[in-house]
Amino acid sequence: MKLKSTSSKNLIKILSKKGYFVHHKKGSHFVLYKIGFGRIVVPERKELAIGTLKAILKEANISRGEYLDILDK
Repeated sequence: MKLKSTSSKNLIKILSKKGYFVHHKKGSHFVLYKIGFGRIVVPERKELAIGTLKAILKEANISRGEYLDILDK
């Protein structure tokens, strides 16, 4: 199934369901942490580019199917 783009706010909600939390914001970027996994930086955008979304999901260890399941709910 094709990957759907989303806003940074929705992506942060998805990452928070996986245990990440917003540590701080610097400029137009949110910095999220998860204990034992490190940090992920999410740019503040109305619509994230597909390449950026793929990179963030890979870094967060979230599969494409898992992302689409959460997004559809």
